[in-house]
Amino acid sequence: MLSIRLDNSLESQINFLSQKNHISKSKIIKDALTCYFDMLQKEPNKKTPYELGNEFFGKYASGKEDLSTTYKEKLKEKINAKNAH
Repeated sequence: MLSIRLDNSLESQINFLSQKNHISKSKIIKDALTCYFDMLQKEPNKKTPYELGNEFFGKYASGKEDLSTTYKEKLKEKINAKNAH
C-alpha cells in the first residue's frame, strides 16, 4: 500500500477526471504511472542537446580560435581596409 500527498491542483484534476470518466482515482494514478514508466523505458539512452549536434560543431570552422575575443579588432581591420581603397 502506498500513500502520496498531492497539491490541490493535481488532486482537483484527478477528482475531475474520475467523475467525468466514471473511473476510480486509483486507476487514473496507476495508468499514469504505467504510461510514465513505459515512456522512460522507450528513451533510456536519450541524447543530450550537445550529443545531438556534436557532429555539426566546428564543421565550418575557420581554424582561428580567438575570433570570439578579437572579433571587434577583425571588424575594424576589414572596415579600414575597405575604406582605404
